[in-house]
Amino acid sequence: MSPEEKELLKRSVSLAEENNKMLHSMRRSQRVSQFMSFLYWALIIGSAVGAYVLIQPYVDQVVETYGSFSSALKNFTR
Repeated sequence: MSPEEKELLKRSVSLAEENNKMLHSMRRSQRVSQFMSFLYWALIIGSAVGAYVLIQPYVDQVVETYGSFSSALKNFTR
C-alpha cells in the first residue's frame, strides 16, 4: 500500500468517524425534540381536561338555573 493510499484511508476513516458523531448527535436531537413535543401536547390536553373538570360544576349549575328559569317562564306565561 502506497503512502498516498494510506493517507486517503486515514482521511476516509476520520470522515466516517466524524459523520458517525454527527448522525448520533442528530438522532439524539430528534429524540429530545419528539419527547418535548409529546410533553407539550400532553400539557395542553391535560390543562384543557383539568379546566373542564374544574369548570364543570359551574356549568352544570348555570344549565340547571337556566332550566328552572325557563320552566318558570313557561308557567308564568300560561
